[in-house]
Amino acid sequence: MAPGSMAQKRDYYEVLGVDRKADEDTIKKAYRKLALENHPDRNPGNAEAEKRFKDAAEAYAVLSDAQKRQRYDQFGHAGVDGPQGGGQGFHSAEDVFAAFGDLFGGGGGGGGFFEQFFGGGGGGRRGRGRRGASLKADLELTLEEVASGVRKTIQLKRPEPCTTCSGTGAKPGTKKKRCGTCQGHGEVVRSQGFFQLRQTCPHCHGQGEIIEDPCTKCHGRGAIAKDAPINISIPAGIESGHTERIAGQGEPGEGGGPPGDLVVVLHVKEHDVFTRYGDDLLMQSRISFRQAVMGDDLEIPTITGETVAMKIPAGTQPGEKLRVRNHGLPRADGYGRGSLVVQVQVDVPKKLSAEQQELLLKFDELDGGKKGKKAGKKTIFEKVKDIFS
Repeated sequence: MAPGSMAQKRDYYEVLGVDRKADEDTIKKAYRKLALENHPDRNPGNAEAEKRFKDAAEAYAVLSDAQKRQRYDQFGHAGVDGPQGGGQGFHSAEDVFAAFGDLFGGGGGGGGFFEQFFGGGGGGRRGRGRRGASLKADLELTLEEVASGVRKTIQLKRPEPCTTCSGTGAKPGTKKKRCGTCQGHGEVVRSQGFFQLRQTCPHCHGQGEIIEDPCTKCHGRGAIAKDAPINISIPAGIESGHTERIAGQGEPGEGGGPPGDLVVVLHVKEHDVFTRYGDDLLMQSRISFRQAVMGDDLEIPTITGETVAMKIPAGTQPGEKLRVRNHGLPRADGYGRGSLVVQVQVDVPKKLSAEQQELLLKFDELDGGKKGKKAGKKTIFEKVKDIFS
């Protein structure tokens, strides 16, 4: 650095706008605020904003390091500039991303925090620290499993990091090399008139690095498809079509990024006996004409496999629904259960013996045979037919 150039530098505390006694968190917050305000994607073509962006990064590089900050407080810029000082100069915004991308939640490439605000890689290496893709799986459940809750194992086939190359994709003993097309940034900038467009590097596909000698086991992909059993707990009362998200069980991330999620879509099979209506279960039960007229006690099956006593009131009509409380499905919120609704169907005999016919005729007489004659002289069989038609 030429003599006199140090005097032209602004005080690092002044650059960040903090007091000389500011703590580490205050310094970090000040830098993040300045970096956002002066980010190149937010200020395209603004040389002054880019300079403030680099100055803030240079100030943070010193003041965030306890030893450098001590030398700076004692000797000023002379204490941190040059080979002995360990100061860090930034020639471009890309250098800033490479040094401090992880400060903003990215994988070291300007992603994460910057991407949330600017929708891009922030000029850093887009492929570094990229989150893995989410996977989808369908899981079929029986109504009995819905009633009790169940623990299931999903046999999933997904990419897993290659054990031979430790997920790098490069042959053991070799390393990836910086892409010569994008100079390791994962992007290329193309000018069209007054506009500059950032595009994913076509050579390294946004990775910023290329593999010249790929791993022979995964062929440079860094991952191999493997069977992965995933355990999932299904709560009782779940609805068909419900989705469960299992964090971190998707595809592995790229460049050290976090894995994606596994989204499980639940499907409930139709039951032979019970039909679901929300938390209630509906079933059909056939009773005799005598039971419908005189009433009775029945043992009714439930979804848990047990039976429950149900009283049929005298005079029960065909198609009438009788409710047995607390024998439906558990409510999804964990409080109580629905009802078991029993729809009664009355069996009408197709053939009657002479004795049965005589008894029914006697019943008709006792029930008011004269009324039947006045109504058009209908027989007991016609009257029964009218009831169930």
